Amino acid sequence: MIRILKAGALLLLLSFGAAFAQSFPPDNDFYVNDYADLLTDVEEEDLRATLDELFQARDIEFTVLTIPRMQDYGHTGSIESFATALFNNWGIGDADRNDGLLLLVSRFDRELRIEVGAGYGDTLDGPMQRVINNQIVPYFRLDDYPAGIRAGVDEIIFQVTDRYPGEYDSPWIERIWNGFKRLLTNLGWWLMAPFAAVAPFVIRLIRRVQRNRPRICPNDGSRMRRYLEEMEDDSLSPGQLVEEQLESVDYDVWYCDRCDHVTIEGYRAWFSRYGACRECSFRTVEGESRTIRSATYSSSGLRETDYDCHHCNAHYTVQSTIPRKRKSSSSSGGRSRGGGRSSGGGASGRW
Repeated sequence: MIRILKAGALLLLLSFGAAFAQSFPPDNDFYVNDYADLLTDVEEEDLRATLDELFQARDIEFTVLTIPRMQDYGHTGSIESFATALFNNWGIGDADRNDGLLLLVSRFDRELRIEVGAGYGDTLDGPMQRVINNQIVPYFRLDDYPAGIRAGVDEIIFQVTDRYPGEYDSPWIERIWNGFKRLLTNLGWWLMAPFAAVAPFVIRLIRRVQRNRPRICPNDGSRMRRYLEEMEDDSLSPGQLVEEQLESVDYDVWYCDRCDHVTIEGYRAWFSRYGACRECSFRTVEGESRTIRSATYSSSGLRETDYDCHHCNAHYTVQSTIPRKRKSSSSSGGRSRGGGRSSGGGASGRW
């Protein structure tokens, strides 16, 4: 009996520990909580006005939330489970209709989720997946997060209400004209989409041609030759070697057999988490940010970023100000949520 009690107590403690390990971002705004800083103040206000219009016209709570990563809140599972738990913790949507909507973007996890209230059942799962695939992800892959969020919000609203923002009470002829303009805009995007898809390959091809073109010695005009990878290290500085190890910069070393002239050319990686160190200038520093004080409507916030250099071992901290939130005539004010719940419906995506 004692063993059973001890085992039960241990399980209870573990369950309490798991509960305390999981947390959620603060629900500071009824419409937009941009904790990943993907939107400017103007973009945030414009989005807030759109979501307030939806609430006023159709009484539907729609919230946009961006976060740096789910691990910041103690979550190591799927974005689906995180979004459902957060949705229910915040209580998005009307408690009777369960018609709330959540667009969650986890920036550095490169995942997003559209979570819908339980009242929709599974009727929106397919439409929300198409919104993610066709409206949001193409922009996110170009690092254009504001455009992706904006396009996604507009299309989500249409899928739910059969109206785009600004058209809730518009006559049919105006909606047809607006639809024609959107069609022209989308045609422009679809014409650009194939180029966007092949652009990385074209850029890599151009860079390869540039790197392989002959080099002429500036001293005697003879043709230089490029060292093999295994022979480059003797010509590179310690900082350049670290850059190559971190894959933040790739170097080519060209050598003139006639006069021993050496030319070193560096090529920065397109996507690298390493930046230039303020002490040694090599691209060997990485930073980790944390919010010291969140911005509110009455005061600015404070963010600190700790930088560590893998070459010179420099360590320094940079503080930056998070602009305070601004309220507009469409702001949520002190509005409280309706207590809605989700049963896990919606769709997810990656980019």
